[in-house]
Amino acid sequence: MSPPTAVIDAIRYLQREASDVSRLRPDPAAVVTALATLEKQRKKSKQRYRYEDLVGTWQLGFVSGTRKAKPARSGAKPIKQLGKGRFLPRWIQITITYGLPAQLLSPALLDTSPGAPTSDRSSDRSSDRSTPQPSGAVINQVVLGAASLQLSGPTVYWPKTNTLGFDFVYLQGRIGALKLYDAPVRGGKERCEAFATLPLKDQAFFTFFAAEKDYIAARGKGGGLALWTRSI
Repeated sequence: MSPPTAVIDAIRYLQREASDVSRLRPDPAAVVTALATLEKQRKKSKQRYRYEDLVGTWQLGFVSGTRKAKPARSGAKPIKQLGKGRFLPRWIQITITYGLPAQLLSPALLDTSPGAPTSDRSSDRSSDRSTPQPSGAVINQVVLGAASLQLSGPTVYWPKTNTLGFDFVYLQGRIGALKLYDAPVRGGKERCEAFATLPLKDQAFFTFFAAEKDYIAARGKGGGLALWTRSI
């Protein structure tokens, strides 16, 4: 099932070279509508993805955010709706990387004691698709000029809903070659080890409705939509 035209246009725009001005930026509102349409299509077709489909580095290019709308009935709670959407400026790079814990996490978060299991559990093909599968790790990095901020931690995948839960328990900050911070945060290793036991409602998460070769798209826990294009 092909994505709506506005999604394709947004992907092409995000993949353009910096010197290429021949492709005009798509209308953000049209991209939001198209992403929401794609989400409905994939839900209807019950499209399923594996954690392996997300492995790699992806650059965040478009987000919708949310806004509160006035309810139709007096006294009711405000309705949360998708925002207008916006493309991220090219001078800031926000990437997310999914992979194996041994590849992405600091040794301070890993069990390196003698006799510790060395096999990665991401290859577990549990027949119970409602059961979360410990799957790997995530790095979220923001680069602005010479400054960079990197957060990393564990992930757990919920295959029934294409939902990836994650947590950040390690922080690195640099300006050029100068290391400002490089240490566990928020409970570090203990929080990392306990993460997979938490119910989904207690996890931050993305629910993916597209995981293709060149792009991924998801709805966040807060309700907003996001579109990434492949970096590596």
